[in-house]
Amino acid sequence: MRISRLTRTSMRAVALAATVAAVTLTAACGGTGSSDSGGGKTLTVYTADGLGTWYKSEFAKFKDQTGISVNIVEAGSGEVVSRVQKEQSNPQADLLVTLPPFIQKADADGLLTAPGVDTTGVDPSAVGGNYVGIVDNYLSFIRNPSAQPAPASWNDLLDSRFKGKIQYSTPGQAGDGTAVLLLLQHLMGKQGALDYLGKLQANNVGPSSSTGKLQPKVSNGELLVANGDVQMNLASIRDDGSKFDLFFPAMPDGSRTTVSLPYFAGITKGAPHADDAKKLLTFLLSKDVQNTVGTDALGVSVRTDVAAPTTSPSPAQTIQGVTIWHPDWKSVLSTLDADVAAYQKATGN
Repeated sequence: MRISRLTRTSMRAVALAATVAAVTLTAACGGTGSSDSGGGKTLTVYTADGLGTWYKSEFAKFKDQTGISVNIVEAGSGEVVSRVQKEQSNPQADLLVTLPPFIQKADADGLLTAPGVDTTGVDPSAVGGNYVGIVDNYLSFIRNPSAQPAPASWNDLLDSRFKGKIQYSTPGQAGDGTAVLLLLQHLMGKQGALDYLGKLQANNVGPSSSTGKLQPKVSNGELLVANGDVQMNLASIRDDGSKFDLFFPAMPDGSRTTVSLPYFAGITKGAPHADDAKKLLTFLLSKDVQNTVGTDALGVSVRTDVAAPTTSPSPAQTIQGVTIWHPDWKSVLSTLDADVAAYQKATGN
């Protein structure tokens, strides 16, 4: 499936440590950043990882229609926001795509501007502040097939056989990692979540700022279990031939719950090409493009007039029988600094 720590100090630290690769998705030879390419315009999108394959095909269509090329800078959810924060005096990104609660934090910090796009047909839950969802998604976990018996519950992950074989992306740095903390708080209460993660630390390899980097480690058996998200994990199986299974850890009563984690997009304040960024966001929200979300991105469309695909694999099939929790992200954001600090104290991360 994608603000580092939510304090200014840690945001600077993560920004300095982040290694972010820029990939130019153009048919012609192009530069990086917001430069022009071959006399045409080039937009820059800073995005949480996971949508690369879908971007490639849809941004090619966008260029055909508009003559505007799109360059992407892809990293963890927190890293891309940290980069926008760092570049406020000289903005480079035109569009920011990241997971909650990082998009809400970016908006609260004044990093986004009103998109001014028509959201008719978009689910109202996907529209908020100066951002709008472009692909819906859900937290998941992945396990290597060699992990037998296959772990299926939260309690299973505490088993000593997983010592040094589990890793989850870091809460406060990665969107999916933050979702792990939030989901456990929802299921066990805040203290219960800290107690559980404190115990899990015996098996945890250590911090990771990007969830996407954990997929190949599970696939090759270096790790047996990691967190992920449905869209990114299904795409990795299809596009990269990754060898892992998706699962949703169960509570003692057998119930399984996941978190809705949409990819949200917002036009950055001071964007070098704000008008063209608006065109791109309008394009991504169009019905034609949203019709490709289920089959090509392996996500869920944010439009209410787009049907989920019946082909396999699909997110709808993957989450069958799993309860979906929709957090109040503004409420989450109001306590997240304290929650991340408590997590760090409990785990030593």
